[in-house]
Amino acid sequence: MSQKFDNGPYARQIEKPWGFEIHFAPDDKPYMGKILHIRSGARLSLQAHDQKQESWFLLSGRAKVVWDDQKDGELTETEFEKGKGYSCNVNQRHRLIGITDCDIIEVSTPEIGTTYRFEDDYKRKNETPEERVKRNESIV
Repeated sequence: MSQKFDNGPYARQIEKPWGFEIHFAPDDKPYMGKILHIRSGARLSLQAHDQKQESWFLLSGRAKVVWDDQKDGELTETEFEKGKGYSCNVNQRHRLIGITDCDIIEVSTPEIGTTYRFEDDYKRKNETPEERVKRNESIV
């Protein structure tokens, strides 16, 4: 059995208006792993994904998520507790907020489908698969 394996390390930092992401899983995997660094007071967009699911784990600092509650889809705030994981479902609106500078591990399905942005402090539009391909081509 002669298979070739790529055992080399991988990390790619992507600057964001709210901080940065470090992708630690290559884009060709059937999953994504990231560390999100969110600056104090910065907010990601209020968004929902039509295909992607995410889970988060607070590494350092303080952060909260604003998301649809389980009862009637109203937005509610949850401050992350250290040592606990939080998961977001497909089509569930959510927004991460740095209470202090913080680092969050995010694991998810790949960057698939459309990200719908309902509110965005940085005036970004929805992110479609086509726009994601263009963006990734410009990074390489």
